[in-house]
Amino acid sequence: MNRVAARRAARELLLVAVLFLAYKFGRILVEGHVDEAMRNAASVWDFERLLHLPSESALQGSLLTHDFWVRAANCFYAYVHFPATAITLIWMYVKRPEIYLWMRRTLATLTAFALVVHALYPLAPPRMLTSAGMVDTGRLFGPSVYGSPSTDTLSNQYAAMPSLHVGWAVVVALALVAASAGHRWRWVWLAHPVITLLVVVVTGNHYWVDAVAAMGLLAVVLALVPRPATLEAPSIAVVAVPVQRAPEESNTSLPST
Repeated sequence: MNRVAARRAARELLLVAVLFLAYKFGRILVEGHVDEAMRNAASVWDFERLLHLPSESALQGSLLTHDFWVRAANCFYAYVHFPATAITLIWMYVKRPEIYLWMRRTLATLTAFALVVHALYPLAPPRMLTSAGMVDTGRLFGPSVYGSPSTDTLSNQYAAMPSLHVGWAVVVALALVAASAGHRWRWVWLAHPVITLLVVVVTGNHYWVDAVAAMGLLAVVLALVPRPATLEAPSIAVVAVPVQRAPEESNTSLPST
């Protein structure tokens, strides 16, 4: 690797590190407003029931009797989110730089917008809402990525909406689908955000509407971030067809009589 490429790689690594740190520590800057977050949680729960959305507590309850699957969900929540995103970014940087640039910009913009929403609308997750009847599966079954909300200085646990777990997972899937163009199984990457959605709900970390909010915010971001040519619809080539000219009429005059 020459010096120019090495500098560029180091710069991109720094930018991605800043992105991850902003996700992790930017939430700390907006921590607080516990009472407001709990009131918002009760409002969100009532709103979902008004819409007759499936009950998160019922979904979680169907899994609680299966220790293996509960721990598997906890492990996915704890160990897949960041590594999957980082690995995809690295792979795109090496193999598909045009998609990498789009992916990095999309993730950064989505994260920045989400942090603003977290600050304006603090929201406690359903595992903290007593009336929801849900439990903290990470604390009860392990592994857990959070400490007690009152003493946790590494994360803001009152920033449930929008769900960046779901938002980032969708961006990862879109990038991988684009990079797999032409492959029969390219759409299998969409399983990643689907599994992520189920995991964040059954572990009690998010409501359904957190994912809806993430998708709405992502739609705005996708409209703002320029897409590389590989993500655009293929253009229709125009083929010039030579047109034969009609034979010119003879200018030979008729003989006079």
